[in-house]
Amino acid sequence: MTDNKKKPEWVPENASNGFTTEIVKGIDQNDASGSARKFVKKKGRTTEEYAQGIRNGNRTILAQAITLVESNAKRHEEQAQAVINEILPYTGNSIRIGITGVPGAGKSTFIESFGSYLCEQGHRVAVLAVDPSSSVTGGSILGDKTRMETLARNKNAFIRPSPSGGTLGGVNRKTRETILLCEAAGFDVILVETIGVGQSEVVVRSMVDFFLLLVLTGAGDELQGMKKGVMELADAILINKADGDNRQRAKIARAEYNRILHYLQPATKGWSSKAYTASALYHEGMEEMWKIILRFVDTTKESGAFTERRNAQTKDWIHAMIKDYLETSFFSHPSIKTKLPTLENKVVQGELNVTTAVKELINLFEA
Repeated sequence: MTDNKKKPEWVPENASNGFTTEIVKGIDQNDASGSARKFVKKKGRTTEEYAQGIRNGNRTILAQAITLVESNAKRHEEQAQAVINEILPYTGNSIRIGITGVPGAGKSTFIESFGSYLCEQGHRVAVLAVDPSSSVTGGSILGDKTRMETLARNKNAFIRPSPSGGTLGGVNRKTRETILLCEAAGFDVILVETIGVGQSEVVVRSMVDFFLLLVLTGAGDELQGMKKGVMELADAILINKADGDNRQRAKIARAEYNRILHYLQPATKGWSSKAYTASALYHEGMEEMWKIILRFVDTTKESGAFTERRNAQTKDWIHAMIKDYLETSFFSHPSIKTKLPTLENKVVQGELNVTTAVKELINLFEA
């Protein structure tokens, strides 16, 4: 009778897999003689191995550590937080830049051009490109890494596309931890790309130092729609695709944006947000944008606004994690899981109002 039990995963003893190993005796299934040979059983990395590998700049271990902190499995959560605690003293030394813009504004092209420029200047760049999640499978559907082929091949760059998992704003709920891991690995510039819809801009604003809004030429009437929204969050506005026939239109759009920015409250205390032009396709304007960001960092550090923002973001992180914990605890509570479908049906059928249903669920949770 065939044994249908799942066999343990073995690798040859001399295999270089980077995992903690355990030498065991086994039978080589490919050896016709059936003679006993040594094999190595793969085991998970220890917290120390993760921390040391990250600090050594091991990209494979960094990627695995990010997967660990992104995992929703309970068995991974404790180790993930232990890894974060180990690398925490080596974080905070990067410039964190959020990049947003409507679809078609050329975010990926800009990030590839800007990231490549920074790498040429000797910087190490980590790109956290958060894809919207498929409503069917929950997986990434944009594939930013395939759209930044040149940057992805650069030894000084690291690109991590992650599905948003339905999180508010399309930003993966572990992006903050991922930023820390990348900083500990020696990346001194962190670029966080949003999907550019909904409240994603607000979420990213709460975890970066400098916030850049990419727009297109010929915005015209769209300016009024954006006036009280994302423009108030931006430390700079960049009119992309300012090349060829678009060059003159980009200059006109820049003037329009600057007129509106003049009347808006600055996104950062002590800093005046302005509009600029660039052509990511032709790598124009990258040096100027980097100088603006460096000037922003110098100005805000001198005034104390930089540290104030970082401290406020840490508090926001605490509150976000509390909300995440309470929400997870609530919906995983056995009584809630049992009662929720019944109450939902009653509300839909008009037999019960929403407020009463919610109060009943909360009472069950707190009992």
